[in-house]
Amino acid sequence: MAALGNKVLVLGASGGIGSEVARQLRDSGWQVQALKRGLAMAAQQRDGIQWLRGDALERDDVLRAARGCSVIVHAVNPPGYRHWAEQVLPMIDNTIAAARVENATIVLPGTVYNYGPDAFAALDEQAAQHPLTRKGRIRVELEQRLQAAAQQGVRAIVLRAGDFFGPQTGSSWFSQGMIKPGRAVRVVNLPGDPGIGHQWAYLPDVARTMIELLARRQTLAPFAAFHMAGHWDADGTQMAAAITRVVERTGGQVKLRRFPWWLVGLVSPLVSTFREMLEMRYLWRKPLRMNNAHLLNVLGTEPHTPLEQAVEATLKGLRCL
Repeated sequence: MAALGNKVLVLGASGGIGSEVARQLRDSGWQVQALKRGLAMAAQQRDGIQWLRGDALERDDVLRAARGCSVIVHAVNPPGYRHWAEQVLPMIDNTIAAARVENATIVLPGTVYNYGPDAFAALDEQAAQHPLTRKGRIRVELEQRLQAAAQQGVRAIVLRAGDFFGPQTGSSWFSQGMIKPGRAVRVVNLPGDPGIGHQWAYLPDVARTMIELLARRQTLAPFAAFHMAGHWDADGTQMAAAITRVVERTGGQVKLRRFPWWLVGLVSPLVSTFREMLEMRYLWRKPLRMNNAHLLNVLGTEPHTPLEQAVEATLKGLRCL
């Protein structure tokens, strides 16, 4: 339980991980503030969260929203993989500036984009970061800026996890590549090559892990990075099998098919999102499994919802059941 009067600013609270962290922080006793563009009013209270009008790209907006906050959750990303080069680093610079003024701890949901295939065999927090993609290089630079800020008194916690899925998932392989949100599941696409393992992370488990790390923030290193184990799909078929079981329990029928990478390649010159998807295909061609030994050493256990229960909640949240 957070101390009375403890305030946190969540950037990206309308997105998948941001909204889940904001709700769980609220339920744990934190005073949660969130920044959102386009609000009709300068501030409004909704579902126990104080929403403030502003933009994470505007430093003055972030500084104002962070006033009095001891934690800033930086869960904001440009939507649909677009504008990463122009927006990702300026947004983290604004968060660092606000954290410096407020003496606040920054919490960052990390990704596997930082890593190339050379790190996949033993993917712990010390693994070399040799990204293959433009987004990966940007994520490495983002974390390097946090590390530099930590040397100047700003504390930061980074939690890296596999592909997100959950009831409020936005842009994700689960909700955009494997199924279609808002429709009954008839077909499940398999993005990975046969027999290739893949790592998934259930958003409520990721949020719970962040909150448990926050409770120990004063005992952590100034820059503390952790890996989650999440759900390991050993041969690339277990997630699809769980979706199938959940759908069939409700009387539906599911057909499995290979993800149409050929079509993505064909259309990618015309559609920026498809170009970005194609760039990340290497993550589906080799098994990628993160080692969570460091996290277990700090927390003792990792929050973990059984796969079928997590999949059912996700499909309900996406209006697929």
